[in-house]
Amino acid sequence: MGIVDVVSEYCSMPRSRRYLKKRKQFQTVEMKVRIDCEGCERKVKKAMEDMQGVSSVEVTAKQNKVTVTGYVDAAKVMRRVAYKTGKLVEPWPYVPYDTVAHPYAPGAYDKKAPAGYVRNVVSDPSAAPLARASSTEARYTTAFSDENPNACSVM
Repeated sequence: MGIVDVVSEYCSMPRSRRYLKKRKQFQTVEMKVRIDCEGCERKVKKAMEDMQGVSSVEVTAKQNKVTVTGYVDAAKVMRRVAYKTGKLVEPWPYVPYDTVAHPYAPGAYDKKAPAGYVRNVVSDPSAAPLARASSTEARYTTAFSDENPNACSVM
């Protein structure tokens, strides 16, 4: 290995760790933030407008929903909104009614959900156990089922 090879290796290496960082992906972050008035809405928008990487901020006050798009990290966005506004921030737990297989499962139905939305029991670990029937419940429902040939037919 000659002197030219050694010098060319040093010239091609990055000079700082800044170039070694992984670039953030463009993503949409949806959050649930309680918004009572126009002042709360402005406060949330102002907290996000000077954050690096944010492309747009959309606040739907009626649904208490904040949507942030850009080259950002979801956890950092949620921490910043909570810190700057002093409000409780959680990921958007609702999905459209049409996408859930059993929208009236005990964990899916939520009175606080906006119109046309239900809680996503598949991705929400706190509500998912409620949506599954226990073995005792399954035995009772199959005992009176029409598909079961040995079912009780007392009616």
